[in-house]
Amino acid sequence: MCSFCLHRSLMPRTLESQITLEKTPSYFVTQEAPRRIFNMSRDTKLIVVVRNPVTRAISDYTQTLSKKPDIPTFEGLSFRNRTLGLVDVSWNAIRIGMYVLHLESWLQYFPLAQIHFVSGERLITDPAGEMGRVQDFLGIKRFITDKHFYFNKTKGFPCLKKTESSLLPRCLGKSKGRTHVQIDPEVIDQLREFYRPYNIKFYETVGQDFRWE
Repeated sequence: MCSFCLHRSLMPRTLESQITLEKTPSYFVTQEAPRRIFNMSRDTKLIVVVRNPVTRAISDYTQTLSKKPDIPTFEGLSFRNRTLGLVDVSWNAIRIGMYVLHLESWLQYFPLAQIHFVSGERLITDPAGEMGRVQDFLGIKRFITDKHFYFNKTKGFPCLKKTESSLLPRCLGKSKGRTHVQIDPEVIDQLREFYRPYNIKFYETVGQDFRWE
């Protein structure tokens, strides 16, 4: 059986009036994914959540550090030579944030109209607004509204209520929402400068300014 046929067979059975969703953090940066998904269904709509690549890298490092406390420092992993400003793009936490490079692979198979980009920052500050735009992109009625969200001050993230009257909102698990490791501001500035041209090209390609500078 072909790999994409097997993948499709694992999806739940749905009616024509229903939409099947699958989520994973790895597809967007996996080189083989665009071709395989296209072969499975060229009409697939793609939703990508992006956030400030510097913040994303620090978050990635914080998550890894919680599991592997003996890893090198964030600075040590980020640079091949910090004095010369040479960023180590072989480190996955850095490379993932070079969004426009990954997007180029997807645009070889899917038109931009089939890809929707969600702002990770606005998903926190205005979850209903972002979800509204997602529902519009999918061509469905705006069912999820501001009544479905509750802000958790402890986590610093919104929680999703299963129903408008639900008393128990669904919040991030224990492994999410950790306080980020403190990073030297100069390191952050150097990474911002590194990402700037990639961010600008990404904004121009998708027609949306995420204001990460």
